[in-house]
Amino acid sequence: MGLRKRQAAEAIKAAKKEEFGARLRNVPSSPRKMRLVVDMIRGQEVSKALGILKFSNKEASRKVEKLLRSAIANWEQKNERKAEAGELFVKTVFVDAAPMLKRMRPAPQGRGYRIRKRSNHVTIFVDTINKSND
Repeated sequence: MGLRKRQAAEAIKAAKKEEFGARLRNVPSSPRKMRLVVDMIRGQEVSKALGILKFSNKEASRKVEKLLRSAIANWEQKNERKAEAGELFVKTVFVDAAPMLKRMRPAPQGRGYRIRKRSNHVTIFVDTINKSND
């Protein structure tokens, strides 16, 4: 491996050590439904985001709430201290499409309609508020 490539790889590795987040994979709901929930909490302070998710009546919000709590726990684990109120916020959150289950439904006159059962991957990163202002 060349020097420049090694330096770039080490820089990427060092940047990833400073990111604190969690990933939820193969969630059996469509990415579009999950994005509606995720858009509500993007950029919010963590306690406010948890409140939004707790009182949302969408099914996907329960899974995102659990994932956000996991990201907070990961931050606390790596920093070896508890998160104080108003310290963390949702830095980035995104939803990617996961593999699709394809099924056939019987249709009239010997035809078959295609059913696509979609799933998604959700990724959340949290960060401290004072660090992002620097």
